[in-house]
Amino acid sequence: MKKDYLKEMFNLEGKSVLITGAAGQIGRELCMVYFNCGAKVFAVDLDINRMKERFSELSDTLYSNVSFFEMDITKQDSVGKSFVDIFSESGGLDILINNAGVSTFEPFAERSEESFDFVMDVNMKGTFFCIQKYADELIKRKSKGVIINIASFYGVISPDLRIYTDCGRINSEVYGATKAGVIQMTRYFAANLANCGIRVNCISPGGIFNPEEPQGEDFIKGYSSLCPMGRMAKTEEIIGGILYLSSDAASYTTGHNMIIDGGMSCW
Repeated sequence: MKKDYLKEMFNLEGKSVLITGAAGQIGRELCMVYFNCGAKVFAVDLDINRMKERFSELSDTLYSNVSFFEMDITKQDSVGKSFVDIFSESGGLDILINNAGVSTFEPFAERSEESFDFVMDVNMKGTFFCIQKYADELIKRKSKGVIINIASFYGVISPDLRIYTDCGRINSEVYGATKAGVIQMTRYFAANLANCGIRVNCISPGGIFNPEEPQGEDFIKGYSSLCPMGRMAKTEEIIGGILYLSSDAASYTTGHNMIIDGGMSCW
């Protein structure tokens, strides 16, 4: 074994990565982490001004070395144009992270068709459009690539609605259904893009504490009591799995759904 074996396996320096939903809690963290790993970062979100505001307090070096792109992942034309522009700027794209996702929180009896469609359009259709265009660009260039989809453990298990006593963000049936769909889409594309040199994997996080908009105290206690590790996740605890799947250390890993939930889905 070479002396620098581990360093080479996990090395992301010089790689290029596109991250959708870059203005969100996980997306922002991912942009900073990949930048610190020496990767060229393309931060993508629906509102470019909000995205830039989310990064404005960071160092000038990071801010000047992350490229911001406005893209509506629910619109095929918007996705197509953005990917063409990004490939033109970068000359290629090593990693796609489909992180953008939404939910809806009204009681299911009050769910409107528009609300249902909104979640379906972003979580399912948006993920599909990004995979479709990314794979098309790679195949045309005969290039290899990595796709990581961000799903949820609620694509595997159902939420316990009894813990939503002081939290207005009540998890919805359509959110779980779309995340289950993302997991299955991961398997489909892993099987069908392997011969093109494209690996496709998935991360399913459990509940993540949000320090900017904290969940209710009762919710946190209730959630923690259900979790074997006794607490919610920190954002950075989700990142390690994503970095692994995007590195050469995972060169023989495709079609995998990595659940990072403190053991919640073990019950």
